[in-house]
Amino acid sequence: MNKQVIFRVLILLILIPGGIFANSKDSFLLIQADRLFDGEQMHTGWGILVYQNKIIAVGETSTLPSKTPLKKIELKGKTLLPGLIEGHSHLLLHAYNETKWNDQVLHESEAERIVRAVTHAKATLMAGFTTVRDLGTEGAGYADVGLKKSIEKNIIPGPRMIIATKAIVATGSYGPKLENTSHQIIRGAQEADGAEGLIREARNQIGNGADLIKVYADYRWGLNDQAEPTFTLQELKTLVEVVQSSGRKVVAHASTEEGMKRAAEAGVSTIEHGDYGSAAVYDIMNRNKVALCATLSAPEANASYNGWDKKTMPPTDRVTQKKKSFKLALEKGVTICFGGDVGVFPHGDNAREMELMVEYGMKPVAVLKSATSVNADVFGYNDQIGRLKTGLLADIIAVDGNPAEKISAMRNVSFIMKDGTIYLQ
Repeated sequence: MNKQVIFRVLILLILIPGGIFANSKDSFLLIQADRLFDGEQMHTGWGILVYQNKIIAVGETSTLPSKTPLKKIELKGKTLLPGLIEGHSHLLLHAYNETKWNDQVLHESEAERIVRAVTHAKATLMAGFTTVRDLGTEGAGYADVGLKKSIEKNIIPGPRMIIATKAIVATGSYGPKLENTSHQIIRGAQEADGAEGLIREARNQIGNGADLIKVYADYRWGLNDQAEPTFTLQELKTLVEVVQSSGRKVVAHASTEEGMKRAAEAGVSTIEHGDYGSAAVYDIMNRNKVALCATLSAPEANASYNGWDKKTMPPTDRVTQKKKSFKLALEKGVTICFGGDVGVFPHGDNAREMELMVEYGMKPVAVLKSATSVNADVFGYNDQIGRLKTGLLADIIAVDGNPAEKISAMRNVSFIMKDGTIYLQ
């Protein structure tokens, strides 16, 4: 498929219902609802005053400054929240029960994967997620860079993107893998080894547009495909030092206790998955201010694709272990980021992670904070997004009902504003 054809397909996708509705840039906009969650706590009788793409006042409606010309949006029965932040997404993947990961990487063309990503970006935005941290293109090279720029230029609708580009793995550790090893095949992430190799690859990815670097601190490359650490502590420390010198963060895929321990001691920003977190590991994470993005949805989704029925069957071993490690993280006071590993399951269904976080022991208000202010703080974007606060970008959503009482209300998004532009009303 040539570039002209791809462009025409993208234009058709843009024109489907639910596109951009620009707010007048010369008017002030007052948005009111029954409740307002500002990223920290719930309020009643509050409103938001927006001008162009910024929040200029938040508070009790009677105390907001009088501005003209003024337009009003009344959202009865609804709750206003900051635009949600998805902390672990793969817009260039689609649900594994549609096509297995190996087959997506090996058999789907980059053009197909980009076109799919356009629809995924829109579905994510329309679910109320105005920002995503996209943690690897899984074999699609630097396609996320172009996707991000296309959204920024308003060519396509989608969330603000924080991107990792290729991600880094140890040679031989990551897939896809073939029984005939004579074939040279595309990998789902970029291989690099040793201090010199890691430094070079991190700088390559930064130079090509990475907002952060993702490293796989462990993976299923041990005997009998068991998950084992991939990089030494010193290698990880070197990587973190180099990346931090650029003003960026390192995030680490880690599910084993030892992989998590090395990543936390190296000073990564977040650990993704954390299936076998222990009290000792969580103590290190707390000491080094490392957050956990638990991705509770991924194990449940994968189990369901293999025939597991949550309603009628006992939890699988992996789901049981995930519940155990997440419960311990909550008890130890680890900072919890919101992120579901979307792409394993369908984009736009991001709220399922919120529901599982509550089911696994978090309070609904803590989950709302995790998906807004906590993610903004941990990711380093709290001067732009994550709160309904004067001076921040006008990323605002509304849902029917009160999600602090019933988290499933987060599925009922009825208003979406991103960067001052209304996408759904």
